[in-house]
Amino acid sequence: MNQILTILPPMLRRILAGVSSEQLKKIEEIRLREARALQMETNEGSYFLTDSGKLTQDFRMAYIVSKEDCRQLINMLTQHSLYSFEEEIKHGYITVAGGHRVGIAGEIITQNGKVKQMKHISCFNIRFAKPIHHVSHPLLPYLRDHVQATVYNTLIISPPRHGKTTLLRDLARTLSNGNNGQGMQTGLKVGIVDERSEIGACVKGIPTFDVGARTDVLDRCPKAEGMMMLIRSMSPEVLIVDEIGRKEDVDALFEALHAGIRMIATIHGNQINQVQKRLCFHHPLMGEFFERYVLLKREATKLQFRVYDQKGNLLKSLLQKKESDFDAPIIR
Repeated sequence: MNQILTILPPMLRRILAGVSSEQLKKIEEIRLREARALQMETNEGSYFLTDSGKLTQDFRMAYIVSKEDCRQLINMLTQHSLYSFEEEIKHGYITVAGGHRVGIAGEIITQNGKVKQMKHISCFNIRFAKPIHHVSHPLLPYLRDHVQATVYNTLIISPPRHGKTTLLRDLARTLSNGNNGQGMQTGLKVGIVDERSEIGACVKGIPTFDVGARTDVLDRCPKAEGMMMLIRSMSPEVLIVDEIGRKEDVDALFEALHAGIRMIATIHGNQINQVQKRLCFHHPLMGEFFERYVLLKREATKLQFRVYDQKGNLLKSLLQKKESDFDAPIIR
């Protein structure tokens, strides 16, 4: 919360000061829309915030975000230099210290059919990142390749905000550290391409989240280029990337496969067949690449894992512990 408070306009900091500490622990998102009600998403549901920090379901009772609030927020996010954050803004988000990601929306300027610039930014979605340890442990027995003493090429599939990045981060930490009681007695060399600075939440190249003792992180680097860079320079045994989908991502995955590197990646989706069709559009053999598929779904305060093999056969359905058993909410 302290990291988030440093980027908020004074009025919003005062409003959050009125929110109870119990409710603050449950925050997942804060949404600001110019001239509209201040909104807060928690693990218990969606609320609006009054100017005194009270939670309400009635948007008419909420604080109305001003144009000055939005101006101050974008200045804090970009350190008063929009130009230096131009590339991130074009992609619709800015990542801040701690791995928190701020989604942005406004007026788009295009050139030759591509986004050139965003101006008049008036909508913000501040997404909170929190580390969760051991969330991956129920999965690991089904991802292990016993013959090669490593892990299978694995794709984690879920809609947004269901825990993909949290799971990916914990897999990196657990595989890297080894001696974890999950059958990986020797830690593996792990490489993370952290294009959005969400997995490791690096500050000046140093991860602020625990991603493991044998893990190297390439921060704010495009996935396709980053995978090749790590293979050439850090000789990882496992490569981890978040949110694949572009043709260049798929091409890089195949290069990694030919180099003998195991991959763990995430992608947005709801069904294996749906995701395979999207990936095979870029490469006809993509359906044969992944040996394990994990469908991840968040149900209230629990995580539901369904693990499938390469042919789509269900191996195991696992219901993770209640959120209260962890030291922080399960998000992203």
